[in-house]
Amino acid sequence: MTLMRFDPFRELDRLAEQTLSAGARAAHSLPMEALRRGDELLVQLDVPGVPPDNIDLTVERNVVSVRVHREPARQEGDEVIISERVYGDFTRQLFLGDNLDVERMSADTRDGVLTLTIPVSEKSKPRRIPLGSADTSAGASTGGTASGTATGTATDTATASPTAAAGDRTSSV
Repeated sequence: MTLMRFDPFRELDRLAEQTLSAGARAAHSLPMEALRRGDELLVQLDVPGVPPDNIDLTVERNVVSVRVHREPARQEGDEVIISERVYGDFTRQLFLGDNLDVERMSADTRDGVLTLTIPVSEKSKPRRIPLGSADTSAGASTGGTASGTATGTATDTATASPTAAAGDRTSSV
């Protein structure tokens, strides 16, 4: 079999990459896509041709580290005609916010894609806060206490969130 194809720009890119990384074999990056779907963050990383045993996934505090090692399929005596695929170590670190629950994170690999599913923590999910009502027909002492409590809560919320508008005080918690 003969395969003849020469692309001078591709060859120049390959030579430049080999030259620049020859001294300190740099780890390559993994292409990634992240999106929020409902109450979960989905992170997908491309890991084509990598068996699950060569994927190392660790979590320390809110930092997820992915290290992948891909080896060529070459065997002793193979003659390389074209070599454009990148082999070696690939790494990626994800810095997650406190609103994600890394304790319940799961990972799966299928069709050359590593998918991380990270749920939003329960404390970060929006929740409805019931409003108390002050009964105006009740005695002044009861109405005054209920009204004072509600006003104090609104003031505390407004103080904690100085950027909130006056009309938004009761909805931001």
